Amino acid sequence: MAEKIFTLDELKNYDGKEGRKAYIAVDGVVYDVTNVAAWQGGTHHGNNAGNDVSDRIVKAPHGKSTLEKLEVVEN
Repeated sequence: MAEKIFTLDELKNYDGKEGRKAYIAVDGVVYDVTNVAAWQGGTHHGNNAGNDVSDRIVKAPHGKSTLEKLEVVEN
C-alpha cells in the first residue's frame, strides 16, 4: 500500500463516525483503528479518532505497545 501524507485537517475526516474509517496519528505516523473493537464509533477512553493522540498515548497504561498491532497508513 502506498503511503499517504495527511494534514491534520485531512486526518479529521477519518473520525470513525457514520461509516468513515477511523485513523489516529502518533508521533507523525497515522494508524488505522477502524476495526479495533476498543475504537468502535471512533472513540476510545475519551480520545477521538481523526486526531493526533501522541500526548495522550504515553499516559495510557499500555503506552505505545499496542501500536505494533495496527496497520500503518502513513509514516
